Formats: sequence, C-alpha cells, structure tokens
Amino acid sequence: MTQRAKHLRAKHLPSDERRTEAVEAVIELAASTNPEDITTSAIAARMKLTHGALFRHFQTRDAILQGVMEWVSDRLLARIDRLAGAEADPVLALEAMFLGHVDFVAEHPGVPRMMVGQLQRAGETAAKQVARALVENYATRLRRILSAACAEGVLRSDLDVEAAATLFLGMVQGLVMQRLIHGDSARMRADAPRVFAIYRAGLLAGSSEVGGRV
Repeated sequence: MTQRAKHLRAKHLPSDERRTEAVEAVIELAASTNPEDITTSAIAARMKLTHGALFRHFQTRDAILQGVMEWVSDRLLARIDRLAGAEADPVLALEAMFLGHVDFVAEHPGVPRMMVGQLQRAGETAAKQVARALVENYATRLRRILSAACAEGVLRSDLDVEAAATLFLGMVQGLVMQRLIHGDSARMRADAPRVFAIYRAGLLAGSSEVGGRV
C-alpha cells in the first residue's frame, strides 16, 4: 500500500475505529502528561486530525474520558477473566490475574494515571462512574475466587476474604507507584512474581490443616 493510499484510508476510518484511535491517543498522552492537562487539541494533533474532526466522534472532552474508562474496563476485565479462567487452581488463577494486570499496566502506562485522575475528581462524572465500577467489578472477581478457594479447602475457611481482596489490589497499586517513581516497566514486571509469592505464602499459611495443600 502506498503512502497516499494509507493517508486516504486513515482519513476515512469507520467511526468506531476513529473513536478507538482517540481513546488510545489519550492513554498514550497520559503516559507522560498529567491527564488533566490533556486538551482536545493535543488529542486531535496526536491523531493527525483537525479539532472539528475529533468532535464529530465525541461531543465533549468528558465524553472522550468516558470512552477511555470504558476501553480500560473492557480490556482489563476481559484479560483477567481469560487468564483466571485458564487455571483450575484458584491460587494459580489469582497469580495469573495479578501478573496479567501488571503486564497490562506495563503495556499501557497511561492507564493508572487516568484511573487515579478520574477517581479523585470532585463530583460525579460518567468517566468516574465507569472507573469506580471497574474497581468494584474487579474486586467482585477476586472475592469470588477467594471464596471458592476457601470452600474447596485450598485456603483456610476463616480467611478474611475482604482483606485478602483489598491486599491484592494494594499490591498492584504499590507496583504501579514504584513504576511512577522509577519509570521502569521492566522492573515492575520483574518484581511482580516476587511480590505475589509473599501474598501466596500468606494465603496458604495454615491451610495445610484444612486442605493439605501448602
């Protein structure tokens, strides 16, 4: 395909593809820019569109941010569902979720910056509601796996499932914070298995008395 053909095709992308391109442009910009400072002009420039062309696909900046949060939610939840679903052992399912989540952040470093930016916004916005729903849906998945593990005797029956789910999410956030400090996705990926190993040891402590698995 010639450069001219590529250019003409880019100018005439279907609306859904153009919306996805806008969302991905925001996430790329957020990797190095304060999300609050990302303007619609910057998004259009990243996409090599005019300002007016961008607004043919999103009526407002808030609509773009909502689209970003929906993109993150759909892709992250689909990834962890696929990875966890491939493991019969619930502890291995949790590990697959954890490592998959870390990989997702490493691939899209702008995502946590967008999430934090939306969750800390004053008042209610559609984007903030989607971000909050993502956290709640993620936590529901964790509690379901942890509860099943307790019921199957893989983990001790008196495990504090709520606290275990909170700690899981906190570990991801801790690694994200280290990445923001050091700017090193490779280090985050290298640290993730070691961090989960400590979590796993805590989950399994005392479980030999229940299910015989250590």
